[in-house]
Amino acid sequence: MQQDLAGYFHQLSQLLVHYRQYWQLLPFQHQVLPWAGQAWQAPLAALTPAGLDQAEQSSQLPSWLAPHFAALFQLVSPLEQAPAAELSALPFWLQTGISGRKLEQIDALCQQWLPATLPVLEWCAGKGHLGRILAQRFGQPVTSVEWQPQLCDEGAALAEQHQLEQQFICADVLSEPLTGVLKPAQHLVALHACGDLHIRLLQQAVQHGCRQLQLVPCCYHLIADELYQPLSALAQQHNLRLGKDDLKLVVQGQVTGGARVNRLRHTEVLWRLAYDELRADISGQRAYQPLSSVAKHWFSGDFAGFAHWAAHQHQLTLPASVDWPAYLARGAQRQLLVRRIELVRHLFRRPLELWLALDKALYLQQHGYQVRLTQLCQPSITPRNILLSARKA
Repeated sequence: MQQDLAGYFHQLSQLLVHYRQYWQLLPFQHQVLPWAGQAWQAPLAALTPAGLDQAEQSSQLPSWLAPHFAALFQLVSPLEQAPAAELSALPFWLQTGISGRKLEQIDALCQQWLPATLPVLEWCAGKGHLGRILAQRFGQPVTSVEWQPQLCDEGAALAEQHQLEQQFICADVLSEPLTGVLKPAQHLVALHACGDLHIRLLQQAVQHGCRQLQLVPCCYHLIADELYQPLSALAQQHNLRLGKDDLKLVVQGQVTGGARVNRLRHTEVLWRLAYDELRADISGQRAYQPLSSVAKHWFSGDFAGFAHWAAHQHQLTLPASVDWPAYLARGAQRQLLVRRIELVRHLFRRPLELWLALDKALYLQQHGYQVRLTQLCQPSITPRNILLSARKA
């Protein structure tokens, strides 16, 4: 298994380096398509909004694009097909307060639960929904670690109400020592632990020699460092120097957002680009200037209000009279360009996520773990669906 994962990682690293110009860029910074001389640039530039909608929603690459990236998609996925165990239905009282999609994710993890009688430690537990279900289904004592006291209190109350063997520890896993909490005879689990939180889990598991762990990583870009720091020796040799914008690429295009979320996201991109056209005209500086994140309610108002807020961030004063429709039209043209660039760039979301997951798997292998990478569930349930399961050899 170790040789297979290492071999796949080596091939994937080479391909990502070979295709680097297509994914390691920021679409907002471009005024034209950045890949001059490609035979497929003309059909890409000709895509209408409706054509882009169709291409983005299709599971197949456009025929004029697929041959150029054939090597990337000829690489067989390293994810094993894990048999799903049959589980009895959860009692209704255990499902209360858990969203349907979250329940499906927990159920999928339970179907691939590593057999053992080890005590369980749930990492970044929230209210401990996962831990509560594990305690009920498998009869294993669960310790749930969470940094927010209110969530710990609410989770502990639910465990007591349902008479389940689950205790809570309130701790900040990024800064507090977990001596006495993590032990060798333990099964660590984290479902969608973000960025540094899941990196810390892996490091702590290795440090304390925890016997088993199962992890579904999420939000790879939520790290303190500006660049991703590879964990495994092999990834350090093949360091792609991934910045936060590269890591954000992995989680773009979420399929779980509703119509309102998607509409606000579309409006946000349009307004940011329209404002950038206005800013460039005022300042004379064409290079794209980023803005900080802003609450989504801004994009339910009007563009003028957003533009005044954005100008304040850049210490600019807007003219008394602005042709707002004209700038929105220019923003719409830029948005089409961004979508065309992202149609190509998004081909690399899953390969990059696999690269990150393999780095973590190889890190555990280095420290004596037997590791499997499997698909947790269908992307419609969650696009972050890579499950890393490891057992100390």
